[in-house]
Amino acid sequence: MNSIELSQSQRRGARVLRMVHELHKRGYQHLRICPGMAPSGLYWRCSVTVKANILTNHGAMSQEFDRHAVHYSTGDENHYFGWTDAGADTAWQLADKFELRFPELLELAKGRDWPYVGWFVEMLGLAEKGTFPIAYSDYGSTSTPRYLETVGGAPECLPMPPGGDAMPPV
Repeated sequence: MNSIELSQSQRRGARVLRMVHELHKRGYQHLRICPGMAPSGLYWRCSVTVKANILTNHGAMSQEFDRHAVHYSTGDENHYFGWTDAGADTAWQLADKFELRFPELLELAKGRDWPYVGWFVEMLGLAEKGTFPIAYSDYGSTSTPRYLETVGGAPECLPMPPGGDAMPPV
């Protein structure tokens, strides 16, 4: 991947995160992200799910991958969530489409969650500079119970987001 593609990839990943931020502002603060890396290590992934599907002991991992969740990979380029009509959309326009296309998911995301949204704003600031959070990868993770690993920019210390409501597997 050359630097132009990486830059496009980072902008697209940040656009998805800004879309989630916009949805938080619209009252869907129980919307959460599960960020990770593709097995190749080339593509950043971001699942969008709800607090009820996030582990109590790891604020960026879901209990079930496809339960109340939709997925994006920078490998999908500008086909956000598989959409073919959003290539030139802003984060605000993506949020509009998300509301129309995933109303059941957003119904579960209604409510306030200021600790998570505060964490999200800090994380978004890093992502807009090219540093993205990672909760999982096939090559292992250096995340600790207190901090998430990051990729794409300068190494940053990103605190673990607040836990969700789902019990970890036994």
